Amino acid sequence: QVQLVESGGGLVQSGDSVKLSCLISGRSANSLIVSWFRRAPGKGREFIGRIGGSGTSDYNDDLRREGRFAISRDNAKSTVYLQVNDLRPEDTAKYYCAADIYAGAYSYWGQGTQVTVAT
Repeated sequence: QVQLVESGGGLVQSGDSVKLSCLISGRSANSLIVSWFRRAPGKGREFIGRIGGSGTSDYNDDLRREGRFAISRDNAKSTVYLQVNDLRPEDTAKYYCAADIYAGAYSYWGQGTQVTVAT
């Protein structure tokens, strides 16, 4: 059974950076495509980006243009990361990782980690 556990969230200040982690267990990490989503208060789920087993990543077009988000992975540590720079209050959300062996599918989800950006 694949399990995903996010960590690294918390209360941060505007302009700070945060690096969230998604620890994968139950399956070889490099066999999974891992995506990051977020859900802000009162809003729907937003796709941030994803990374394949070999490290190729792609992002939500709008967020890619901002240039503040970066997804990476360390398969030896079974961990995928989401770095968010220059945090803004509108980045306040619960951030989730999801995984599957197929792109665009999300069979496995973590419980999420909350990021709150103070003004």
